[in-house]
Amino acid sequence: MSYGRRAALQKAAFGIGILLAATRGTRAQTSEVRLLMLGDSITAGYGLARGEGPPARIEALLRERGRNVRVLDAGVSGDTTAGGRSRLEWALADRPQAAIVALGGNDALRGLTPAQMRTNLTAILDGLAARNIPTLLAGMMAPPNLGAEYGRDFTAVFTDLAAARPQVVFYPFLLEGVAGDPALNQADRIHPNPRGAQIMAERMLPAIETLLDRIPASAAG
Repeated sequence: MSYGRRAALQKAAFGIGILLAATRGTRAQTSEVRLLMLGDSITAGYGLARGEGPPARIEALLRERGRNVRVLDAGVSGDTTAGGRSRLEWALADRPQAAIVALGGNDALRGLTPAQMRTNLTAILDGLAARNIPTLLAGMMAPPNLGAEYGRDFTAVFTDLAAARPQVVFYPFLLEGVAGDPALNQADRIHPNPRGAQIMAERMLPAIETLLDRIPASAAG
């Protein structure tokens, strides 16, 4: 084989190698990430059309930012932290690589003790940690009619759990910027309307991106 032909073949092989490497890199970057959102009626988009709820809005915003993420809507209306704990295994059937835990509102509405909520959320967070699933914990606030002491104890559950788990991304209040605004909520003044759900998603986005960046490379794809 002549030197010129051998050099040409080597150059072609080198070019193919670069192309294959680039293809593998592109495939890795575009692999879909599954993000679980375990919650109650807020997550489930109560009173909203399909595609208007927080999971759909979060997914749309992430895709606009070039992140190939599918948000798994695991919201069940009326669910308490006990309900979320009982169905965690079911929610993990789709093998999510990251999770948002957005429960607690119904515990307050039903006047359940913060101690019960702490036990349930601890079990949920421990279950996710045992599977090496990066997690975002979204806090909630108790209605003022339950009293200042209950409100303090309720809020402390979320802050204490987050402080004890530095690996967990903490978003202090799920409805930040939306709660209490009639223009952003439905007539019940509890559940966000379409605009409220959009604002909720926009506000959570930086924390969610921090969460996604914590997914181990070995778990992506």
